[in-house]
Amino acid sequence: MHKILPIAHVFSKLVMLFSCMFVFPVLVSLYYRDGTVDDFLVSTFVGLAIGLFLWATTRQYERELKPRDGFILVTLLWLGFSATATTPFLLHFPGMSFTDAYFEALSALTTTGATVLTGLDTLPPAINFWRHFLNWLGGMGIIVLAVAVLPLLGVGGMQLYKAEMPGLIKDSKLTPRIATTAKNLWVLYSALTLLCALCLHFAGMNWFDSVCHAFAALSLGGFSTKDSSIGFYNSLEIELVLSFFMLLAAMNFTLHFVAWRSRSLRSYWQDSEVKAMLVLVISSILLLSYYLYRHGLYDFPTALRHVSFNLISIATDSGFASVDFGAWPTLVPMWILVLSCITCCAGSTGGGVKMARNLVLLRQTTSEMLRLLHPNAVVPLKINSKVLPNQIVLSVLAFVFVYIASVIVLGFVLMFSGLDYITAFTAIVACINNAGPGLGEVGPASNYGGLTDFQTWVCSLAMLLGRLEIFTLLILFTPAFWRK
Repeated sequence: MHKILPIAHVFSKLVMLFSCMFVFPVLVSLYYRDGTVDDFLVSTFVGLAIGLFLWATTRQYERELKPRDGFILVTLLWLGFSATATTPFLLHFPGMSFTDAYFEALSALTTTGATVLTGLDTLPPAINFWRHFLNWLGGMGIIVLAVAVLPLLGVGGMQLYKAEMPGLIKDSKLTPRIATTAKNLWVLYSALTLLCALCLHFAGMNWFDSVCHAFAALSLGGFSTKDSSIGFYNSLEIELVLSFFMLLAAMNFTLHFVAWRSRSLRSYWQDSEVKAMLVLVISSILLLSYYLYRHGLYDFPTALRHVSFNLISIATDSGFASVDFGAWPTLVPMWILVLSCITCCAGSTGGGVKMARNLVLLRQTTSEMLRLLHPNAVVPLKINSKVLPNQIVLSVLAFVFVYIASVIVLGFVLMFSGLDYITAFTAIVACINNAGPGLGEVGPASNYGGLTDFQTWVCSLAMLLGRLEIFTLLILFTPAFWRK
């Protein structure tokens, strides 16, 4: 218990900070006069009251975090912030269960973009704004924001940063101080979001939709203010703008920072991940467009348009849709879902295995085949001209194994609960990759509202596993973690 209380003290401060975020939907509600001001004010009061009570009962245990404390705090933040974010949903939708409200909030914060709500077109603007704002906060990671704020609270942020960042970039910092790194990333993230909103507005969206969809695009969250998602607008210009910013968001944000600071695009051309991602996406678009064209669904330009947008959206784990791609020949949506597992770069706002890990696996495989031919050969494994130590290679192998095992186990759990295998496995793949829509009952033409409470919680677990890179959560269930 004494191990948890110092972490709970830090957690209490961050819950109070997060509760202050309700001020933004309050302002939106006042502007549109949509009648939800009281819902958000009550949510603010509840969050601050709980945080203050927890702070008062744990302040005597305040101390500097230890390295392993970061894993507990990261998990608590995602669980606790999601619980706090449910309050407006529960107040505004009296018939909504806590299960569905929590799923909606967790989906928003983990940038999964899966929803249980219908009638999005008629939702009060403040409720819709809150969903997208949660997307945006979760995109870069509330954790990174906390890293920037923790020093102000008297707690260092390095432990938290290492617990959240993907394996291949844990020790890569843009600036000497981790708080400065987090602030720089947030400035860059905010600037790109603003640019995206401006572009969407000039492409034809109103200002409210532009801001909401910019939040969802840069976070790769994929929420929309419309039930028919981007298909509502039927605009090539809007699809092109979103595609461009989704691809940017799927790249390592350190590359954007370096490119901005050096005023050069050289960092992109020199990065193995970006080149592999673009080659994979472009070649898949051309092949699948030709496949749909040969099957007579569209002429080639139309096939190219629909495949490009929906493939980029799902492959980057965003979740927007312009058409019901679940109705296409099975090969196409299945390949698109496979891409959601492997396309995004480490250090992006996307999910999945990450392209960096896939490159490690590919090069490790070629190295092993070379050793079969030349047993005494020394074959160093390099990414971006840097030799990777064996420890990283082994950690990648372990991660991919646990990732595949998680998909299989949770998929069978959903099948055991009564779902057909297409719905069960694509729901888990979509949730663990934080991609949003799957196929079958959870396809782009429907949502997750038809699942039972048990099935919803299983999908929630998959979302959390994906967002926390699996090991951050699973390590808490090992006896060794709790030993002194």
